[in-house]
Amino acid sequence: MRQANLAESPDFEVVDSTLMRRVFYIFAALALLSVAISVGGKWLGRSIAMAGYTDDTTVRRVVMGNNLISVPANFIRFDQARRDGVASRLDLYLRYPEMDGYSAAARDDFNHTTTRKIIFLSFEPRMMSRDMSGRFAPIYSALIEKPGTPGLGDTTVYAFTEKSGYLNEVLAVAERPGKDPFVARCLSGPSAEESLAPCERDIQVGDELSLTYRFPRELLANWTALDAAIAAKVADILKTGH
Repeated sequence: MRQANLAESPDFEVVDSTLMRRVFYIFAALALLSVAISVGGKWLGRSIAMAGYTDDTTVRRVVMGNNLISVPANFIRFDQARRDGVASRLDLYLRYPEMDGYSAAARDDFNHTTTRKIIFLSFEPRMMSRDMSGRFAPIYSALIEKPGTPGLGDTTVYAFTEKSGYLNEVLAVAERPGKDPFVARCLSGPSAEESLAPCERDIQVGDELSLTYRFPRELLANWTALDAAIAAKVADILKTGH
């Protein structure tokens, strides 16, 4: 009888009500935490899966001097550069020969699980009066060992002299009627095997800009098509003010 009276006392009801509220708050907090973990996990999972890439095709307009470069965000290599505005340098990557940016369909190519076919491009203010082709006669020709050896396509590959400063590099050269030769520097030896894009070439573009593009050595086999594709893409994305 005494126990029944205790159970019906006001003090017992207060304790019971407080306990129930605490239990409710705990379960509510656990539910919110579960939702947060679920949402955060999905976001983090996508972030990890993208590995710095984006499939966003929003066109970004980047100003460099008197030049406007308009490219989809998925062409731009680094997240902090995927914005409109002024920049001193812009780094892109493209799939060759499609000349497109990252997408779900191109994931394997950008992750280099297929044949190497990614080209890296860097726009920056021009620092030299001549591009790589123009530097062959006055500079590179004095720094290479002759004769060269036949290379991919119709290129001739030259080793650099020990005093040239180009350690573990070779020079690939191909004649172009009526023009300076096609010229590209490529890594050699183990460095070339480890690199995704061991060859590079720079050309002059726009108003006082230089474009350096790096590419897999296999693409030297058809350097004429590669150079033409780069020129066409630059003409498409780069506009010069007047």
